[in-house]
Amino acid sequence: MFYKLNFLQHIWRHIRLVGLLPYFSLLVLILPLLLFTSGHNSLIAHDEGLYASRARLMFDSGNWIAPWDKAHHKTPGPYWLIASFYKLFGISDTTARLPSMIAGIFSLLFVYEIGKIILGKKLAWLATVILSLEFLWLQYCRLSTPDVPMVFLVLLAIWSLIKTELHPKYHYFWSFIAGLSFGLGFLIRSFMIFLPIIALLPYLIWEHRRHRHLTNPFLYLGFFVGLIPTCVWLWLSWLHYGNQSFEELFKFVVQQGSNDHYDNGLFFYVWNILLKAFPWAFFGILGLLLTVQHPIERYHLILVGFPFILFGEISFFNTRLSHYSLCLYPFIALFASVGLNWLGNIYQTETHLQLPLKKEKINLLNIFAKKNLPRNLSYSFGGLGVLLIIASIVVLSWGGSDIRKYATIGLAMGLGWLVLPVVWIGRYHLGKKFLTTRYWIAGWLIPCWLALAAMGSIGLLSDYNPVLRTFLQEPAIASIIQSNPVYFVQIDAKTKVLLNFYLSSRPRQVASISQLPALSYALIYANQSSTLSRPYRILATVKEYLFIQILF
Repeated sequence: MFYKLNFLQHIWRHIRLVGLLPYFSLLVLILPLLLFTSGHNSLIAHDEGLYASRARLMFDSGNWIAPWDKAHHKTPGPYWLIASFYKLFGISDTTARLPSMIAGIFSLLFVYEIGKIILGKKLAWLATVILSLEFLWLQYCRLSTPDVPMVFLVLLAIWSLIKTELHPKYHYFWSFIAGLSFGLGFLIRSFMIFLPIIALLPYLIWEHRRHRHLTNPFLYLGFFVGLIPTCVWLWLSWLHYGNQSFEELFKFVVQQGSNDHYDNGLFFYVWNILLKAFPWAFFGILGLLLTVQHPIERYHLILVGFPFILFGEISFFNTRLSHYSLCLYPFIALFASVGLNWLGNIYQTETHLQLPLKKEKINLLNIFAKKNLPRNLSYSFGGLGVLLIIASIVVLSWGGSDIRKYATIGLAMGLGWLVLPVVWIGRYHLGKKFLTTRYWIAGWLIPCWLALAAMGSIGLLSDYNPVLRTFLQEPAIASIIQSNPVYFVQIDAKTKVLLNFYLSSRPRQVASISQLPALSYALIYANQSSTLSRPYRILATVKEYLFIQILF
């Protein structure tokens, strides 16, 4: 029999050993979420289209310093990164997203390494999986924006600072890497990198007697080395634009900090994080309470102080956007692993865990434990799963084609939530003692993984503008736009941004329809066609626009 051959048994043993490695198991869970698509991709406007199109302008023009008509308001790191991938793999929306995907994978691995040092291997692995299942985090790992690369650099810096303490023999090297990460962070995200730096100050200052980071010259050397690319760009840009190069950088920060363009209130991040990190934000709150009650020696100001101060910074910063909070999501995952593990211990022992506090103090966590929270959560989310399944079946049976794809997500999540009550009933009513904490925690991970995998598979995480994509891919239209310039009079900013990326030659704007050249091609609003006195023919209709050719 072949399975008895020694070399096959040897290979099988090695496969089993590899399967136990945390990195391998994490990649097996994470990569499908990053790669699942409907087979089609299209950029989302506004930010993703801006970064992808600006990088294309650099690549097409060959001018990676000053391709703009006037001085630019952001540092060029994201554009250089995306344009470098264009050079390696060609121009496409998938290529534009590769830097964020790669940075996202390494960020997850750094979360595991940081969590392993602070919380232990078990909670570190759980936190890494939870982070990959947080919706906003996964979404931005699949967008061509600089947010996830910046988080990667911040996590690298934090990990390096921790490694400096663990390995004093190499403290110069690790301090240099930490400083370099922050310096490169300015190239990637401009002045936004100073928010996490400020959030680390309590750890750097109050724990200085122990780690001596602030008196380590290699920390500052790394920071200044990381600033060299930005300084070179600023100097070359200054030669081209003059003082405007510096003015635009500072003006943008002042405008963002003084005006709330999106009318998001002071508590925007409270409800936004609870929604976009559901259900992990609730476990994160529980884990935060546990961590505050039992401070982790040496790293408490990193684990608790850093996200607390960063949350305050972005909340009081007048421009409040979802992706500004992305640097908090790794810490939400770390706290969630603590909270979920605590509930798992209650599930495993079927006893009410007590936390040591003084008798005169009220311990809300003990009150929750006495109410048998794991059982109640199991039944509650199982009930939610049943409702989702019923609603999904109804939508699949009688709903329109546009809404049916969302029913697939609901069905996947609903079926996953049923794992929780099934595991609880199996252990405590049917006597299946093999259903340990691992199975119960898996009951939380599975539905979120299935839902996000379903979202990726139907294109909700990759194909954001299918109508425009379909229009541009039509053979007749594609042959025209590849060899002819396209004009427009007035189109919305988001469509303009996307066309700047997808068209081989950048679209040309004219002040009025009467200025369109003869035999030219143009994209105009459908209601503008009545004002066009010159003969034209309609080639296609896309959204509220007409694609026309001026005959003469």
